[in-house]
Amino acid sequence: MRCRRCGAALHLRKPDSIARTWAFLIAAYILYIPANVLPMMRTGSLFGAQADTIMSGVVYLWHSGSWHIALVVFIASVVVPLAKMLSLTYLLISVQLGWTHRSLERTKLYRILEFVGPWSMLDVYVVLILVALVQLKGLASIQPGLAVAAFGAVVVLTMFAAMAFDPRLLWEPKEAHHV
Repeated sequence: MRCRRCGAALHLRKPDSIARTWAFLIAAYILYIPANVLPMMRTGSLFGAQADTIMSGVVYLWHSGSWHIALVVFIASVVVPLAKMLSLTYLLISVQLGWTHRSLERTKLYRILEFVGPWSMLDVYVVLILVALVQLKGLASIQPGLAVAAFGAVVVLTMFAAMAFDPRLLWEPKEAHHV
């Protein structure tokens, strides 16, 4: 069967959708802090060692003239994860308050969140590729920092939160929720 409103395939309700989504989302908010404060990678060379956070990397790229790369890294690493979490928070609050207006727009927002989810893992892949490629014994080395694990966890948790959320709740008044 298909939904008459949006054409999506219909399936059984997701149990405890709101509670599970909140749990994943709160964990993502908590890990977002170390993901941005702790070093994303540690670089070492004959000239010394350096630990870089996401923002210090963005600032370095900006000052070295690579403003376009700095902008991509800033959007992919800071803006997109925060926007995903804030958007999911908005959707959860709107469901819990029983809003029924603008349901189509909120459903579209949810679909965008589902689509963008895996692309946020881009930073983790970049660091891991750098680690694999730049191992010039004695001359230079790159090691992943603790922020890689925290950032990866934020991405995965927001993906789980989006999967746990039942978008059909966006169309129902609060009294009809079976959460």
